[in-house]
Amino acid sequence: MKEKWMVINKKKEFEMLKSEIELHPLILRLLANRGIYSKEDASLFLYGDLKKLLDGNSMKGMEEGVNLIKEAILAGEKIVIYGDYDCDGVCSTTILNKTLESLGANFVYYIPNREEEGYGINSDRIRILKEEGAEVILTCDNGISAIEQVKVAKEIGLKVVITDHHDIPYIEEGEERVFKIPDADVVINPKQEDCPYEFKELCGAGIALKFSLCLLSAMGKNLDEFKELFQYAAIATVCDVVEILGENRIILKEGLKQINNTENKGLKALIKETSLENKEITEYHFGFVLGPTINATGRLETADLSVELLITNNEERAAELAKKLYELNKIRQDLTSESVERVIEEIDKNFNPEERVILVYDENIHESIAGIVAGRVREKFNLPTIVMTKGKDMPKGSARSIEGYNMFEELNKCKEYIEKFGGHPMAAGLSVKEENIPLLKKALIEKCPLSEEDIVPVTRIDSPLALSNIDEELINNIEKLKPFGKGNNSPLFAVRNLQVTRVFFMGKEKNFMKFRFLLPGGNSYIEGVNFDKYDYFKEEFTDKFGEDKFLKLKDDGYCSFKMDIVYFPNVNEYMGKRNIQLNIKNIRI
Repeated sequence: MKEKWMVINKKKEFEMLKSEIELHPLILRLLANRGIYSKEDASLFLYGDLKKLLDGNSMKGMEEGVNLIKEAILAGEKIVIYGDYDCDGVCSTTILNKTLESLGANFVYYIPNREEEGYGINSDRIRILKEEGAEVILTCDNGISAIEQVKVAKEIGLKVVITDHHDIPYIEEGEERVFKIPDADVVINPKQEDCPYEFKELCGAGIALKFSLCLLSAMGKNLDEFKELFQYAAIATVCDVVEILGENRIILKEGLKQINNTENKGLKALIKETSLENKEITEYHFGFVLGPTINATGRLETADLSVELLITNNEERAAELAKKLYELNKIRQDLTSESVERVIEEIDKNFNPEERVILVYDENIHESIAGIVAGRVREKFNLPTIVMTKGKDMPKGSARSIEGYNMFEELNKCKEYIEKFGGHPMAAGLSVKEENIPLLKKALIEKCPLSEEDIVPVTRIDSPLALSNIDEELINNIEKLKPFGKGNNSPLFAVRNLQVTRVFFMGKEKNFMKFRFLLPGGNSYIEGVNFDKYDYFKEEFTDKFGEDKFLKLKDDGYCSFKMDIVYFPNVNEYMGKRNIQLNIKNIRI
């Protein structure tokens, strides 16, 4: 799909920063592009540390929730941590588990089975937990939409403290939105309208971390002894794709520091199993190696395995669990590839360009990977995508959205066809009776607000940057903006009319490419790699120069043509040699 390239232009904000801070002009421009317009904000972004964390007690319900759990601990009441089966839920559960254990609490944790119980609090499970002696339910990464389930819990005499970060559910009365919050003893979620807490973008583990720090402090503990909690919140912060700004950036920076010196036996075993031993763990490894492996248990078996891995003190058990998680993730990857291929083939057969929402129902997709499949389909077509599959009682689905389409709100417009749903603007989960799936699809398509312009993928370029201006000092300056992630993506630069002299086709399928570019003056070159544009490059090259030329290019690699690129520079170190290399994100012949 053709993409639109746009250079971000925040000249006014750049000038404001320039008048306040002495930094490389390119770094100032990158900061302005990320919504940082003052010296204070820039200082927090670049140098923010644990001292800059907000006071958790300013979050609505925090003091009441901490006091309730504190009293329960002192009274020996049985507390149940009620978590969730994804990476955020696992990390949230781990944080609360380690906190309550350190305080000598009488507690257990419970994570629902994805296929048997689904997401969030389950009324039948609440009754079972009560029969097993539960007196207090403490949720993490769920609960904000559990109106009926909390009602059941209260009716049978349980105390309930909700800690959650998901959007607050609402109903529309005329043109007004009336937000509905469960009638729990305490609800802690900064997205509540009247919550004064300034930072609203914490993930579930971020909320669990803030709660734990406040509880530990209230019980007289030295918080310096609990910095390991940050590594679990950091993994979840990356994997739940919340913005890496404000407090999330501080949590991630501290978490990376902790995991690179971790004493956690489970994490050490997982790092070894995933071949990361003796390497620096970065946010990339959270998002693409460790996080998905932790996530795989909740998808294919039970997320209890991942929690056990993170809390065990037994090295042999840790190694056994790490191996199990790694194997499950390999199975998950294979299942995903097969399902994505099948779904895209089906969509291609029936694709209607006039329809700007994709909804597919495939009974054979494993329920646990529907969200990943939806994400891959969304990436290919750049359209909001819902993938439904056969559930225990009725079809279940996962939704992934694009910029400009609020999935949560659009599903809410069609809620008469949905039995249950919840989520965010960019992602959601839902349950729909089979006979209502075509009706839901029709309604979503008819109500879709996206124009043709809205569905053209946009690559936002931070700045034009000639290759002759790149050196290691500039790259080191750019890397001060790390860790990267949502809201602070790796900076992207662009350059036009580069002379390409060689193309190397690499990898098992020969679909990774390395380009050699001649620098101005003609005496030196720089190389750039790309891992995902082979099909696009092949089509563009063949259209311009013919199939014979492409076959010759694949055969010997020698060429002479010009290309525009969008890229990110880095330093590649191989066998003791250091070279500047371009990570190419987009190409245009």
